[in-house]
Amino acid sequence: MGVRSRGWRRRAGVTGLAAVAMSVVVSGCVDLPSFDRPDIPDGIPPGAGTPQPYIDINAPGRTAELMRGWATPIAKSTGIPLVALEAYGNAAEIQRQQHPECGLAWTTLAGIAGVESKHGTHHGTRLAANGDTSPPIRGVSLDGTRGNMRIHDTDGGALDGDSTHDRAMGPFQFIPETWTRYGVDANGDGKADPDNIDDAALSAARYLCVSSGGDMTTPNGWEKAVKVYNNSMAYVLDVRDHANAYSVNVRY
Repeated sequence: MGVRSRGWRRRAGVTGLAAVAMSVVVSGCVDLPSFDRPDIPDGIPPGAGTPQPYIDINAPGRTAELMRGWATPIAKSTGIPLVALEAYGNAAEIQRQQHPECGLAWTTLAGIAGVESKHGTHHGTRLAANGDTSPPIRGVSLDGTRGNMRIHDTDGGALDGDSTHDRAMGPFQFIPETWTRYGVDANGDGKADPDNIDDAALSAARYLCVSSGGDMTTPNGWEKAVKVYNNSMAYVLDVRDHANAYSVNVRY
């Protein structure tokens, strides 16, 4: 599902520490300042973060909006777009009510979307109030070059716009075949759309819970699920790092 190469990584604190070092040299001071931020854990599974509230998941319309009060302060501290965070909380709550044995936390969904598409904002893509992304996010053609998998077209280009090879789609970078199997409507408009972050988040939640064997509260279950999403330990650790930062309300 997430088969693109990813070259960006946050280098936390480099600029700030360099500035501190220059200050020490200039002033002769040897006391380092204290940084007012929590320590970021590094465990697997990542921390669950602030629990999302109970909502009526069968309410009409975009139920993710019922997460707004919970999501607003977390979005401010983490830098995750509010609409995206509402989608993650909504998907996690739907899974909690329907499949509590899975134990999926919203932080894992946020970690995956952060790695895959910068929460639906990759290359200037914008998130609408209903969760739609514009312009659509598409991965490279999966033609077997540049270290990518070779996946011949499975949807006639109907979903990903490529009738020769498949491409990963949307903020959670589903390939058409996986979307056809797991895609679901979550924003109440009657269609499952990989370019809508509500739909994509809930579809990813379903996929992860199935892949984990139904238990993402254990290290093995969590790692297994994320590896099925993208079979790379580097990817697993990248998602872990994002998710753990969000679990303590820190930007990543």
